[in-house]
Amino acid sequence: MKTSPISVEEFAESVLAVPPLARRADLSLDAAQNRKLIRHIEAGGVRTLLYGGNANLYHASVHEYGELLSMLADAAADTTRVIPAIGPDFGKMSDQARVLRGSGFRTAMVLPMQGFATPQGIVDGISRVVDLLGMPVTVYLKDDKSIGVDALGKLVDDQRVLVVKYAVVRPDPAVDAYLDALIARITPRRIVSGMGERPTLVHLARLGLASYTTGSGCIAPAPCRRLFEALKAGDLAAAQPIYDRFMPLETLRDSISLIRVLHDAVSLSGLADMGPHLPLLSASPADRHEEIGAAAQDLLAYNRDPAFATQASS
Repeated sequence: MKTSPISVEEFAESVLAVPPLARRADLSLDAAQNRKLIRHIEAGGVRTLLYGGNANLYHASVHEYGELLSMLADAAADTTRVIPAIGPDFGKMSDQARVLRGSGFRTAMVLPMQGFATPQGIVDGISRVVDLLGMPVTVYLKDDKSIGVDALGKLVDDQRVLVVKYAVVRPDPAVDAYLDALIARITPRRIVSGMGERPTLVHLARLGLASYTTGSGCIAPAPCRRLFEALKAGDLAAAQPIYDRFMPLETLRDSISLIRVLHDAVSLSGLADMGPHLPLLSASPADRHEEIGAAAQDLLAYNRDPAFATQASS
């Protein structure tokens, strides 16, 4: 695992893969299968791993958090940055911050709390957790009500927040006043598009966001990396056909469940066995498994296209 100091500029260098987390039948962590998936992602040229929603850390036990960190640090290559999530509630993230401090990780992502929270309470909580961590955090935004643009900007100014993972869904990603205000306040280099491939044609090519997070790219990291490079260059002609190949699985994820479908897709592709879902989540509907498996296997075959061979080996 890469342990050198992290900078904002690093977020513009790679897609952020957001993998599911493999578990055994007894729900314990499966180091071998997790390592298998990580090696596949790295072989495709992706060098940042973000363990958060797709890994279902919402429901993970604080008791196993230290084991999780050790497993990820050991499994990732020396050139791979790993960002673990904390939270979403204040008590859990405080306990996790104490485990994380001094562990070699350089930032953690605060999962979004949706429920008993206020904007000022979130600001206060993030500030306190950063003091415990001794490092800046990445903030995961799923709505535009949790925290105001000015308050978030102040956390950036105070070096408490490094970047924002932006995942506020809009009917048209090009029409988003909150994102426009956020870009104006903290600059696009501090914002990562956080909704997979679907909004990237706007978020990266048009608005210039630093990068994007990918779940489907865990199955097809090489074309995902090529898509990222084309979007950063504003080359929509090169980006569009790659983008289109990701849409079948992304559409299934959107229509059923982002987390559950990706977890099952990795297993059904034959790439690695993710095992059971951690409660309180459950598997995708059984009558959709054939559909999910076909989309996942198509993406995995696309990843092996010789056109991506040079990149995968770089």
